[in-house]
Amino acid sequence: MAASKDPRPCSVADALALVGEKYSLLVLREVCLGNGRFDQLVRNIGAPRDILATRLRRLVDAGILTKRPYSERPQRFEYRPTRAGLELEPVLWTLKEWGDRHLRADSGTPMKLEHHCGDEFVPVVTCRACGEEARHQDLTAHPQAPGWTVHGPAAA
Repeated sequence: MAASKDPRPCSVADALALVGEKYSLLVLREVCLGNGRFDQLVRNIGAPRDILATRLRRLVDAGILTKRPYSERPQRFEYRPTRAGLELEPVLWTLKEWGDRHLRADSGTPMKLEHHCGDEFVPVVTCRACGEEARHQDLTAHPQAPGWTVHGPAAA
């Protein structure tokens, strides 16, 4: 079957078009951890400098990061998450938890997060209305894009 010229309208695809590029989420991880200077990012991520500069520019242009000067001579900047960037932080920690459980089960987590209550932070997705944990079997998709059903285009 050939790829569709008009794939399903999807916010996941839209978000991945922005933050799904190699190193983009790692940039956000580091900035959320307080490591927003370019040299810190290069060291902690391992990205080539030119690619890192491109990712930073794109994340700033998208309103996920903000850039503030911290040195005039030479001119240098520090990157910080915007409100939109901070709203992505739970995605990072949920992805980290999945990786710890499924990719590092034998070797252990390279980083633990502590909640302000003093306990280890383990993210759980819950329903805003009832507070219950969101599980696959409890969710029902209702496509809102005209002409689309859960299974694909309505005309197909």
